Amino acid sequence: MKSIIKNKIQIVVHISIWILLYGLTFYPILNDARPIPSDVFPKLIVIIVLFYFNYFYVVPEYLLKKSVLSYLIISLGLLIVSALLLNHFYEPKFPENFFMDRERTRGFGVMPYYRSFVSLGIPYVISAILRMYVEWKRNETLRLSVEKENIKSELQFLKAQLNPHFLFNTLNTIYALSVKKSPDTSEAIVDLSELMRYMIYEADKDLVPLNKEIDYIKSYIQLQRLRLSDSENVSLKITGEDRGRAVPPLLFISFIENAFKYGTDYKGKTYVKITLTITDVSVYLNVKNKIGVFREPTKNSGIGLENIRNQLKLIYPGLHDLEVDNDGKNYEVSLTIYQKQSSL
Repeated sequence: MKSIIKNKIQIVVHISIWILLYGLTFYPILNDARPIPSDVFPKLIVIIVLFYFNYFYVVPEYLLKKSVLSYLIISLGLLIVSALLLNHFYEPKFPENFFMDRERTRGFGVMPYYRSFVSLGIPYVISAILRMYVEWKRNETLRLSVEKENIKSELQFLKAQLNPHFLFNTLNTIYALSVKKSPDTSEAIVDLSELMRYMIYEADKDLVPLNKEIDYIKSYIQLQRLRLSDSENVSLKITGEDRGRAVPPLLFISFIENAFKYGTDYKGKTYVKITLTITDVSVYLNVKNKIGVFREPTKNSGIGLENIRNQLKLIYPGLHDLEVDNDGKNYEVSLTIYQKQSSL
């Protein structure tokens, strides 16, 4: 369908060019009721042939392949030979006062050849410009398409990294419950199954309803509360209307996961405050945790956060603000996403 529309647009553009070129040529003649010069129609046929020969063959074979000198030589040769042949076989016979009473050069003078060369050359140059623009537009469309596919592939790669990373940490949580022989182990497995269902069926989409992402966060927090010895200072506050809003899946979870990972002190107390504020134009997430027992960072410990940073750059270029504050006692992340036009 798009190709048909593009073809129709190109046809309209070409017709418009010919109407403009020859409307300007014939209007003064017809307006003054003057006779049309005898060489106009043969010249029109030659112009059309040169126009499309240049458009479909000379420009693609030489100019687009960076053979500029060859293109110029061939083009000048075509124009000169065409002008000579036209003036040889179709010597123009102009009516009186056709050139505003200027003296006309006849016979083997230079002026008729010069006029023919210019009248052939202008449409010829227009055909080259038009073909160059069409090729540039086509290459730009292709470049944007490839760039979009690359971004999509990179996002899928980032999600593929994030999902096993999250699953590994969640299994550690359930393992800790089972070691303590906690009665909450079965509930944790049910919560994990809900999380896995979301990751399997929703995480590969570009956008998911915000309410589903919130449900996922709630399930994750509930799973974390089961393993904590003291979750009194764990809170989630959500304000605003989430209906009709959409976000990339798993966008917020790494910040929250990181807070639970480092927000437990040596006494087993956990302080994690999560605020999600939804407005008409933005979604704001604030995650704050006290820095508990220091853990030596491992090679893979930063995969989740780094992936989210990369996703934000790819999905929301210029449409997000991410601030991270670490004063040694508290770690705070503030993320604002300015909503795109698309929603669910």
